[in-house]
Amino acid sequence: MTADLHRTLDAVWRIESARIIGALARMVRDVGLAEELAQDALVTALEQWPDKGVPDNPGAWLTATAKNRALDLLRHRSMQATKADALTWEIESQLQDGAPPAPDSALDEPIGDDVLRLMFVACHPVLSVEARVALTLKMVGGLATPDIARAFLVPEATLAQRIVRAKRTLSEARVPFELPGPAELGERLDAVLKVIYLIFNEGYAATAGEHWMRPALCEEALRLGRILAELAPQVTEVHGLVALMEIQASRLHARTDARGAPVLLLEQDRTRWDRLLIRRGLAALERVDALGGGYGPYALQAAIAACHARAAHADHTDWPRIAALYDALAQIAPSPVVELNRAVAVGMAFGPAAGLEIADALRDEAALRHYHLLPGVRGDLLAKLGRHSEACEEFRRAAALTQNERERELLTERARVSADAAR
Repeated sequence: MTADLHRTLDAVWRIESARIIGALARMVRDVGLAEELAQDALVTALEQWPDKGVPDNPGAWLTATAKNRALDLLRHRSMQATKADALTWEIESQLQDGAPPAPDSALDEPIGDDVLRLMFVACHPVLSVEARVALTLKMVGGLATPDIARAFLVPEATLAQRIVRAKRTLSEARVPFELPGPAELGERLDAVLKVIYLIFNEGYAATAGEHWMRPALCEEALRLGRILAELAPQVTEVHGLVALMEIQASRLHARTDARGAPVLLLEQDRTRWDRLLIRRGLAALERVDALGGGYGPYALQAAIAACHARAAHADHTDWPRIAALYDALAQIAPSPVVELNRAVAVGMAFGPAAGLEIADALRDEAALRHYHLLPGVRGDLLAKLGRHSEACEEFRRAAALTQNERERELLTERARVSADAAR
C-alpha cells in the first residue's frame, strides 16, 4: 500500500471512527465489541483499497462494511431471550428488504446522538479519570494506542491494559449505550467536560517530559469540544469550555521561542497569536451570554482568557477585571489552584505584596505540597518586591519539583537571575 493511501485511511479513521463505533454500539450494545467490528472494517479496507481504489465516500464505505459485519454477527449469534428483544428491532430495520445496507445509506442516518452517547459512555463515572481520558481519546478521538501512550508518558502496554480494563468495566457494569436521564445528565456532562479539559491542559502545559507543550493534544481536545458544542448547543458550560480552549490555543505559536524554550505570557509576541482562534473563542463566549443563566467555571476561565486576548500589549491587560473574575471563580469552584491563580492576578492588579499575602496563605495546603507552581508564583512575587535571595530559593524549589524539562530550565534560569540580583 502506498504512503498516500495509508495517510488517507488514517485521516478518514480519525474523522469517522467515533461515528462508526457509536452506530455499531447502538446495534450490539457493547462498546468494546463495536470497536472490534470497526477495526475489522479498517482491516478490510487495508486489504481491498490497494486493488480497488479508495471509494468515493470512504467514511460511508467503512460504516457500511462495519455494519455488515455486525449484522453477520447478530445473525449467527444464538439469540437468547434476554437479548432478542434488544437486538431484533435493529436487525429488522436493517434487513427489511433482505439486503445489506448500501454504503451511501450511511450518509442518511442521524449520527449526532450516537457520538454523544459514545462520549458519555467513554466518560462514565464507573471508570477512573485516567481510564476516561484514555478511552475518550481512543474511541471518540480515533487516536492510536501508541500515540496516547506517548502523549501521557506511560508505556504502551500500560495504556493498552488501561483501555482493555475500561471496556471490561463498562461491560461488567452493564453500562447502557444511551444518554443519561435528566437526573444524571449534569454529573455525567461534568465528567465529559472534565476529560476534555484535562486533555487540553496536558497539551497546553505538559506535566512531564522534554517538551513544554503537546499541541496535538490541544487540537484533539478542541475537536472533541467543538463536536460536543454541536451536539449539545443549549448547554452554556460546553460553550464556555470551547471558548476557553479556542482562546488558549491561540497562543500556542507564541509560547516557545525558536529553540523551543518557554516564553511566558507577559513576554509573548502577541502578533503571533492566532486571531481566528481568538474570534472563535469570543464568539463561543457570546453564545454563553446569549443562552443566559450566568457563567460557570469554564466560562469564567474563558472570560479571563478573553481579557488577555483583547489586550494588544501586556501593559493593556485589565488586571482588576481578571482579579474580579478569579474572585467569582473562587466562589463557585473553590480550590487551592484557583486561589494561587488569584494570587497572581491580585499581585498584578494591586501590587506584589497583596498577591504574596494570598500565596503565603497556601503554603500549608496539602494539595500544593508538591505543586511546583506555588514556589514559582512566590518566587515571582518576591522578585518583584526586591527580595531576590528568597526569590532564588523559591525558583530553585520549583525547579526541583517540576517534571517538565523545559520548565525546569526556565525556573533554573530565573533562580540564577535572582541570585545575581541579590549580590
